[in-house]
Amino acid sequence: MTDGPVQKISLAPGLIYIPCYLGRDEQAELLQNIRAILQAAPLFQPVMPKTGTPFSVRMSNCGPLGWLSDRAGYRYEPRHPGTGLPWPGMPEIVRRAWRDLGDYAGEAEACLINYYGPEARMGLHQDRDEADFSAPVVSLSLGDSCLFRFGGAARRGPTQSLILHSGDAMVLGGPARLAFHGVDRIFGGSSSLLPEGGRFNLTLRRVSDI
Repeated sequence: MTDGPVQKISLAPGLIYIPCYLGRDEQAELLQNIRAILQAAPLFQPVMPKTGTPFSVRMSNCGPLGWLSDRAGYRYEPRHPGTGLPWPGMPEIVRRAWRDLGDYAGEAEACLINYYGPEARMGLHQDRDEADFSAPVVSLSLGDSCLFRFGGAARRGPTQSLILHSGDAMVLGGPARLAFHGVDRIFGGSSSLLPEGGRFNLTLRRVSDI
């Protein structure tokens, strides 16, 4: 992680922003890890339950479980929907981030990898497909900056926005564990980390009870 003490900024109770959590070398290492994971578990296009409307992001996973969305609903599965193979293991740098930031006794069981192209967005949503909401959600950003929007536990409540940069981390825990959040915009060309442009967001989650 970056040299010196980690700066943790409380945006709301339980919602913690950690700017520059990963240094440039660590970002490059993690990106290399992601490339290897995607060779074994390629990005796929999720769709909304019932309607089949495609997401604007593509996704994959690593770890024992992976999050999926298709016509059958939102859920975690142990295998890639296309290859039928188990998800690749989590990189150590990701597991270390969970231990550093998660403040939770159990290990993360799923790492969702979302790839945002220049036009991709993510509407306001809650992460609520897990069994234990006392476990936080920890996310890491790589590549182009994004406009991250967050609110409270009510969908129509007030929201605030923050620009997340490559290497930044975010924790949703405690009172903010079920906060609505989303990505409104990708700032194309704001990072040189990904030659193809765009942004990877890694979201670490504990799925089951301890």
